[in-house]
Amino acid sequence: MIHPTAVIDPSARVDESCDIGPYAVIGADVTIGQRTRIGPHAVVNGPTTIGDDNHIFQFTSIGEDPQDLKFDGLDSRLEIGNKNRIREFVTINRGTSGGGGVTRIGDDNLVMAYVHIAHDCMVGSNTVFANSASLAGHVTVGDYAILGGFSLVHQFSRIGAHSFAGMGSVINKDVPPYLLVSGHYAEAKGINKQGLKRRGFDDKEIAALQKTFVKVLRRRGVKDESAYAEVDKLAMEFPHVRELLQFVRAEGRGMV
Repeated sequence: MIHPTAVIDPSARVDESCDIGPYAVIGADVTIGQRTRIGPHAVVNGPTTIGDDNHIFQFTSIGEDPQDLKFDGLDSRLEIGNKNRIREFVTINRGTSGGGGVTRIGDDNLVMAYVHIAHDCMVGSNTVFANSASLAGHVTVGDYAILGGFSLVHQFSRIGAHSFAGMGSVINKDVPPYLLVSGHYAEAKGINKQGLKRRGFDDKEIAALQKTFVKVLRRRGVKDESAYAEVDKLAMEFPHVRELLQFVRAEGRGMV
């Protein structure tokens, strides 16, 4: 399962069930779990831990030094979960000591070609990064979020769960969960209705999220206590509304 032209550092721990392609390079302090496939000419440097059943395609660069002028070589690692598909020419960098020391990718993510995930990013599970989407450092991406092709995300931004960013979106602020955004710079267009329906949200939940969006997010800057009281009542009935309000009320870069 390991091609004779692959180069594997003696300190790397590669499960015997892995498939390592021609001319792949597996560096020091790399751990690769069961049934993971590493394509031809891929480079995986450490300290990096990769879980089970991942498919990392050819010409990827995984676990390289962060692109940070302050990087001191200390407290730097990458953690990748299970069942991820990481396509051609993707780059994922390790963390930095100034950002917690770790870049972390969850499970069941589809990372398409030419995507860049920078240092100290935290990516959840079941996300989709379309071709050439890029995260700057310290970005957090929630579960089931989708970034359209050529999307750009500013450092320290938060991308909420179940959100959708249209193709070419330039995101310089936080994207609340359940929203659809697009544009340069990205603006909120409404609730990601189709995405939520596909994931089993019922009509009442979607309507409650839509009402919250209209009364709180679309009218941002207008202090209407009755509107806030109304959505707080919705939050007691619908957990997803509660999550949306918690995200909006937390400190961050401001909302799109």
